[in-house]
Amino acid sequence: MQLFFCNNLILNGEVILSQEESYHAAQVLRMRNGDIIHLTDGLGHLFKGELINVDSKKSLVLIIEEITQKIGDKNLHIAIAPTKNIDRFEWFLEKATEMGIAEITPLLCRYSERKEIKTERLNKVIVAAAKQSHHFKFPVLNSIVKFEDFIKSNSTENKFIAHCESSEKNDFGKSVIGKKSTILLIGPEGDFSEQEIQLAISNNYSPVSLGESRLRTETAGIYACAVFNALAQDL
Repeated sequence: MQLFFCNNLILNGEVILSQEESYHAAQVLRMRNGDIIHLTDGLGHLFKGELINVDSKKSLVLIIEEITQKIGDKNLHIAIAPTKNIDRFEWFLEKATEMGIAEITPLLCRYSERKEIKTERLNKVIVAAAKQSHHFKFPVLNSIVKFEDFIKSNSTENKFIAHCESSEKNDFGKSVIGKKSTILLIGPEGDFSEQEIQLAISNNYSPVSLGESRLRTETAGIYACAVFNALAQDL
């Protein structure tokens, strides 16, 4: 199934594909008028449409059917410090999206090496990965936020922080068994500061371990997604 992304999808309505999606349909897939395609708005809806005017810059589609899809109720939100090398952060976003992460918040921490991100470029990575893996509800990518502000603004019950300090921690996988909405904090390559760890704990974040190995930031994020995803599949 070839999946296309488009906003404002309404049954029996007409939509115009973006230039990028139009080019893909017309030039890459060599589609013609009358061909049937599948479209999503990224909000959990899947539609079937008929191409009624194929053009490499502006293709017109008639929405002919809405397909009901089951969206899981286990949601993982990872708040993570973006890596200095943006390619590695994009790799994390791509793989996390493929595994069904619900939300990502870039964190600005004391030891962060990257202070800003370009969400437009990163959202394109997410859309491409979601389409590739046939996800109809795309993860939310928030703007970068200071660690302290994020910690104080979330009231989710199941909150965890993964850090490298030698202290008592529970296994992340065992901690999220049976949990639904979950937030996990992952720090920069220099880890969270001691003050940040204590601030998180004082705001009801439980320390967790992501295994015995010391993982890169993006690897830690992928590991957490894989564990959470595997547990979600078992329910």
